[in-house]
Parts: sequence; C-alpha cells; structure tokens
Amino acid sequence: MKIQMIVGLGNIGPEYEHTRHNAGWWMIDELAATWGASFREDKKYFGKVAKANTPQGEVWLMKPSLYMNKSGQSVSALAQFFKIPVEAILVLHDELDIAPGQIRLKQGGGNGGHNGLKDIQAKMGSANFWRLRLGIGHPGDKSLVSAFVLNKPSRDDRDAIDDAIWRARGEINTMIAGDMDAAIRVLHSGNPK
Repeated sequence: MKIQMIVGLGNIGPEYEHTRHNAGWWMIDELAATWGASFREDKKYFGKVAKANTPQGEVWLMKPSLYMNKSGQSVSALAQFFKIPVEAILVLHDELDIAPGQIRLKQGGGNGGHNGLKDIQAKMGSANFWRLRLGIGHPGDKSLVSAFVLNKPSRDDRDAIDDAIWRARGEINTMIAGDMDAAIRVLHSGNPK
C-alpha cells in the first residue's frame, strides 16, 4: 500500500524546537523543503499541514500543533477526513532505543513508552501504521529520559541524527511507493555500527 500521509512528531513551542523529541519535525521539514510544500496551520486538523506533490503522487504532510501526548488527535482528524487507512500512514519520530545516526523502519508493534505513538495508537484504534524511528540514544537511566528528550543533543549527536535524516530522505520515494522491504534493506544496512 502506498503512503498517503507522513506525520512528523514533535512538541510545540520555540523552547522545544532543537530538542531530541523534535527529530520527527526536523525530518518532515526537510521533506517539505525537498518537495516545495508549505505548511499552513489548520485548526480542523489540530496541526500544520501541507500537500506535497511527490514523484509517487500527492502525499499529506503533518506536524501536529498539540503536545506530543495528544498527537493522535491531529493524525486521526486528517486521516478520517481524507479516508486514509492506518496502513498508509508513516510516522517520523525520535527513538531512545537506538543510537544517534541509526534508523529503523517498521510497521506496527509496541510504542516503547513514546507518548506520541501511544496516543496515535489509541486515537486510530490500531498500531498498524509505519514508523521511521530516528535514533537519539538513551541517557542510561529511565529516570533521566524526560529531561534527555526535552534537551538539545550534543553537536556530534545532532550531526549523526541529521545524517540519518539525509539517508532516510534518499529512500522516501521508495517508502511512499509502498516498497518497504527495499527501503528497509537500504536503511538498515546503512546504519553505523
């Protein structure tokens, strides 16, 4: 199934703009720039949306304008209005369980405690959407996670995350076309050791 909607997860407000939790927004901004798409605030969808003309056809881009733990409200509003099935949604998000610079693409599964994914699963009634997991690393202790994701990465970590975004951007048309196996082969083999 082709991807019809790409969602970048992040937190609203300038204080969060450069924090690890906004890695999904960093990538969706790159995609919008690549396709010359401009985001506009749309209160009906509780987010900023853009329609991108890609080589694979039109795709909706979304940045929820709610805090991370309410992301599902935005995703479900747009998906329901345009009748986009959950399997045709790709969510870009930060991932604690993999190192900066690594990428994992998968469909479904658990939410790993990620509040954005948790809310999307709840509001969509399914976990069967695609996830592009952008590694941000882990602080080493569960009690440090909140402060870690809501702070800026080191310069080296940010460079590694940006490199991962660049590599993922190179496979985005393959993902949109629905050839996820091909995208996984390329993205997973390019992960730094």
